[in-house]
Amino acid sequence: MLRGIVAVVALLGVISAVSLTRKLRTEPPPPQPLVMPARSPFLGAVGGQGIIESLDEDVRVAAPQPGIVRQVFVQVGDTVTSGDPLFQLDSRDAEAQVRLAEAEIPVLKARLSEAVTLENDRKDQLDRAKRLLAKSVVSEDEETRARFNFELARAARLRTEAELGQAQARLERAKVQLDILTVRATRDATVLRVNIRPGEFAGAQNATEPAMVLGHIKRLQLRAEIDETAASRVRPQARAYAFVKGDTSTSVPLQFVRFELLVQPKRSLTGASTERTDTRVLQVIYAFDPPPDVPLYVGQQMDVFIEDADAD
Repeated sequence: MLRGIVAVVALLGVISAVSLTRKLRTEPPPPQPLVMPARSPFLGAVGGQGIIESLDEDVRVAAPQPGIVRQVFVQVGDTVTSGDPLFQLDSRDAEAQVRLAEAEIPVLKARLSEAVTLENDRKDQLDRAKRLLAKSVVSEDEETRARFNFELARAARLRTEAELGQAQARLERAKVQLDILTVRATRDATVLRVNIRPGEFAGAQNATEPAMVLGHIKRLQLRAEIDETAASRVRPQARAYAFVKGDTSTSVPLQFVRFELLVQPKRSLTGASTERTDTRVLQVIYAFDPPPDVPLYVGQQMDVFIEDADAD
């Protein structure tokens, strides 16, 4: 009886081990994606990834020179027109230079007035000496001295005029130096990002972290990256559509703008495990109107499908 029980237990153990082994060897079904990927609207298409940009690309505004931020006039979302002030650096030293240059002008104008008066007096003396020399009333030496005095007076007047011109140029330069401390918008745009605050130090030409970023977002553009192996199949006249990641129901028609003629390493990464990062891509620029019912943002990724004219 005992032997029979042991045999049954052993058999059950063998069956359990075989069953467990089969389960471990069985591959689990692939996980379902959280969001279904977009599908091409064309029978043959070239696919790629795109990054939304403001029309005609962003304007990265930098400080004209290192300095302390005195005032910021705008915030994210504001609409500005060309010439509107964006921010101002500390301008106390520049203002002092303007006042100093302005103070020089009246002094030099007074000196110029004196020089003109002296020149006129020396000219009158020279003319009188010439007339008296003709009547043999004065000697040639006296006429020569009068002429030399006139030449000296004229040279002094010319020198003072030059000094006044230099002072006026210094004043204009000081005003320019003061004016550039107030950074202004170079075109009509929307403020996309503000990276400075009053009291902070702003460095000049900081490309990685600009003081501000401006862009025209009423109409957008898409920078699509196409793998170099498929670049030859993209045509300017080909139809193209983009889909927002996570929303496969809304397609956005694209209008071809241009090719970026320099093929470069891929920069826009999707994060997919099968994605190649060692490839080179052709960038294609498309323009489009944002759909009214789907909010889109600069820097957002989109799936791009371009009709393949060579597909059968």
